[in-house]
Amino acid sequence: MLSLLRNRDKPALPERVRENIRLQEDATERLISWIQLSVVVSFGMLYWISPAPQVGFDIIPWTLAIYLILTLVRVVWAHYARLPEASLFISILVDVGLLMALIWSFHLRYEQPASFYLKAPTLLYVFIFIALRALRFEARYVVFTGFVAATGWVTLTLYVLYADPNDNMMTRDYVMYLTSNSVLLGAEFDKIISILMVTGIIAYALTRAKNLLVRSVSEQAAAQELSRFFAPEVAARITGSDDHIVAGSGEMRQAAILNLDMRGFTRLAATAAPAEAMQLLSEYQRIMVPIIREHGGMVDKFLGDGILATFGTAEINESYAGDALRALEACVLAAQKWRHECLAAGRACPEVNGAVASGAILFGAVGDEDRLEFTVIGDAVNLSAKIEKQNPKSGVRALCDLATYNLARSQGYEPAYHKPVLSGIDVGGVGEPIDLAVIVD
Repeated sequence: MLSLLRNRDKPALPERVRENIRLQEDATERLISWIQLSVVVSFGMLYWISPAPQVGFDIIPWTLAIYLILTLVRVVWAHYARLPEASLFISILVDVGLLMALIWSFHLRYEQPASFYLKAPTLLYVFIFIALRALRFEARYVVFTGFVAATGWVTLTLYVLYADPNDNMMTRDYVMYLTSNSVLLGAEFDKIISILMVTGIIAYALTRAKNLLVRSVSEQAAAQELSRFFAPEVAARITGSDDHIVAGSGEMRQAAILNLDMRGFTRLAATAAPAEAMQLLSEYQRIMVPIIREHGGMVDKFLGDGILATFGTAEINESYAGDALRALEACVLAAQKWRHECLAAGRACPEVNGAVASGAILFGAVGDEDRLEFTVIGDAVNLSAKIEKQNPKSGVRALCDLATYNLARSQGYEPAYHKPVLSGIDVGGVGEPIDLAVIVD
């Protein structure tokens, strides 16, 4: 139990995960504060409408007033700052302590023996306070609340037994217990056992639920991190897979492959300062990637200054070729504008070339059990890379094979400007001449 109260059994988690959990706990404390406020308001309403006699000093309104003030302070505090751990334990002591004081005062208010308050149904509010602490998903607060409540009821029971040395009001007759102010120890024992059992069950359930919560938050944070290292579609595929992903698992797709490359970047990087080269590369990728995604593409990988993107792989897309050519056109034109801005600022900036090819490709996981990577394999992947290298030879900036161009036109692609078709071009690495369509000259 001490380990629960000290919370030393927390698993080691990354700080970003712990911060996400703390934010959830802060929201929970605000909710608990408002529920506590509703409880004290309910107490107050019941007090004012109950026709109880006023005998001597009445502790109830003072108890409710103190509880109301403390609860309002807690509400404000929870909304403007993070409640420290000590304040939460003090809050539990105050909640249960004031409730026990309220119950104790009943025998004074109704001019009855002390045993009278042992039959007050107000004890049931203890379970509300225990349940409230379950909202935070911290078993230690539930355990502490249940322990304090059980201790409080034991104290009230002992007070009854020893309040009058001449008559401890004890009985073993259940009927007399129900029809008089007599004390049946078995009944009080049942109440204490009920408090402790409910506490234990909720604490155990919370411990299991907390593990699931931590795992869920960890996986959510991991998914967010995965989306930075993988395309969002691949990250969703990894985290949402029903089966364990293994090397060799894949699917055939009809897709388009886009290759982008900064012409002459390698030579520039060899002579420029490392920071300058990396800044240029980062700017280039920040411009290209959103355009690719905007047109439905998925960045498969960064190849130095090259970008390999796919259309119609992770998700089936009936306009994959048209989307790829629209993306190619937009990327190259955006790169041209960026290059002019760099040159106007006195910075070196290579031209960006691109190419698209399409066809049947295999999309899946490669590697081994310890290191997997989602990638695309197929003739279209190789052809796109080879066509991209044809750009400087043909004096243009964006090309695609004629078959892909015609397919894109059938899928709704309309080029910004009609460019010539290059017939019978010997593309390096391709076995026979092919026809190429100029997308951007």
